[in-house]
Amino acid sequence: MIETAVSYVVKTPEGHWQVVGSGVSLESVVYVYREGLSADAIAAEFPSLSLEQVHGAIAFYLHHRAAMDQHLGEQRLRWADLKAKSDAANSALLDRVRASKSD
Repeated sequence: MIETAVSYVVKTPEGHWQVVGSGVSLESVVYVYREGLSADAIAAEFPSLSLEQVHGAIAFYLHHRAAMDQHLGEQRLRWADLKAKSDAANSALLDRVRASKSD
C-alpha cells in the first residue's frame, strides 16, 4: 500500500519546528537552503537526515513560506535580545576575555 501523506515537520511543545525523527530543527535546514545549498548538500551537512526528509522539510517551508519567514524573523529578534542582555550582564567578563585575546 502506498502512503498518500507523510509528515516531515512537527512543532514541538516548546514551539520550535523540527524535522520528524531527526532532532534537526527546520530552521537549520531553511537557513542553509536559503544560502543556496542543494537538497543533496543539505543531506550531507546533516547526516541524520535522509534526502527524502530534506526534500520534505523544504517543501513544508515553501508551502508555509510567509509564516515560516515571520517565525524566523521573530527568532532572530529573540536571539538578538538575548545576546544583548547576556552581553550587558557579562560585560566585565567579556572585556577581560577580549583583553586577553589582544595580548
